[in-house]
This record gives sequence, C-alpha cells and structure tokens, in this order.
Amino acid sequence: MPRGVRKKSESGIYHVMLRGINHQQIFMDDEDYRKFLDVLANCKQSCSFELYAYCLMGNHVHLLIKEGTEPLDLVFKRIGSRFVYWYNVKYNRVGHLFQDRYKSLPVETDEYFLSALRYIHQNPVKANLVKDCMEYEYSSYNAYFRHNSLVDTEMALGMMSIEQFVDFHSYEDMNSHLEMEEQRIRLTDEEAQRIIRKYSGCNSADEFQTLPHNKQRELIAFFKQEHLSVRQISKLTGAPRGVVQRA
Repeated sequence: MPRGVRKKSESGIYHVMLRGINHQQIFMDDEDYRKFLDVLANCKQSCSFELYAYCLMGNHVHLLIKEGTEPLDLVFKRIGSRFVYWYNVKYNRVGHLFQDRYKSLPVETDEYFLSALRYIHQNPVKANLVKDCMEYEYSSYNAYFRHNSLVDTEMALGMMSIEQFVDFHSYEDMNSHLEMEEQRIRLTDEEAQRIIRKYSGCNSADEFQTLPHNKQRELIAFFKQEHLSVRQISKLTGAPRGVVQRA
C-alpha cells in the first residue's frame, strides 16, 4: 500500500513522533538519553531548525519542531543515522532502531501549538513515571525556567508568562494529537510474555513473584509504558490488578 502524502504545515511547525521499530525500547540507560540529546543539538546547529519541546520516553520520542534550512525528512535521516550508528556500536547490534517513517501533524494555530507543547511535557505524567512534569529529566519542561540552547522558549513565553505556563501545565491536555496513533498498539499475550521475560529475566509468574517488591513495581510501570494491558501484566506476573493499575 502506498504511503499517504504528509500534510504540509503552512507555519513550518510540526508535532513529530519517532518510535522504536516493532515498538522496542530505544533508551536503555541515561547515557542513551544524553546521547540522543547531543545528536539532536548537533543536528539543530547544522539544520537550523527551531525546537520548542521534546520528551524522550522509553520507546518513543516527541518533538515540537519548526523546519529550518533543511526539510524534516532530511533532518530525521541525519538524527537517525548518527544516533543509530552510535547505538549499534554500543550494544553490538545491527539494523534499524526506529520505524522507517516518523509520524507528524502540522501545527497551524497558537492554540494548537500550546496544546501540543503541554501534551508533550505531560507524557511522563500520563505514563505514571512521575507525578509532575518538572520531575522528568528527559523533557524540555525545565528548560523554560533556565537557559538551554537546545530549546527555543521565546515563542511559548511570548504567549504566556512563566506563571501562566506552570498553571497551564497543571491541567491535563485532553486533545488526541498523536495519541490516536499510539492507542492502536495491541500486543498479543505471546508478545507481552516475551517482553516480560526479556526485561525481568523471569520465565513464569512464580519467578516474578520472587523479585523484591520495589523491583516488581518498577518493572510493572515499565511494562505499562510498553503497552502491555493491565490484564496481561496481572496474568503473566501474578501481580494483583489493583497493584498493576496503581503502578
């Protein structure tokens, strides 16, 4: 089936999502997160794009970005090739890391710009990784309170004060943005079992239950981020549904 033509943004601004191939984990440790941000900063210098927001999650990346001297297709080709080369050397692997085609939505109005900005910053909160946007290390939220050459804060702060920015982020963004794309992910029980085995090292629910409780909670939160359902996690780890829902 031929690919659909991307919607062109008259403003040049897009909300972009990069996802790991087959929904696999991209960032394994802090060094991986930092390296991606380094690559993003280097590409920003050479491609002259503007970056208003970012959030690096375990298996995907959100960016609010404005095209500069090069089209986004080339920008993300540069970012992907540089990061994946380093990543493959580090982990002694070969092949692709990201899905072939990034997802993007044009941003044409100030209202949609601010909504996308908030949506991106709230990703870790919605994934139950943190309770507040400011607690997450690998998003651009805190760049709005101190100088950061990677993030262009002037546009958003030209629309609202820093106090209004904080208040604006205290309300959950109810727009779908690219969320509709993410909600289509449905893992089979076999795929869920493989993920649990890979990251927990446990071959059964009985083995999982022997792990320390804090490790179980950490893994359950991670599995939810990887799109395992509450039912699957409870069934395959032996954790009560209430525990899984609160993790």
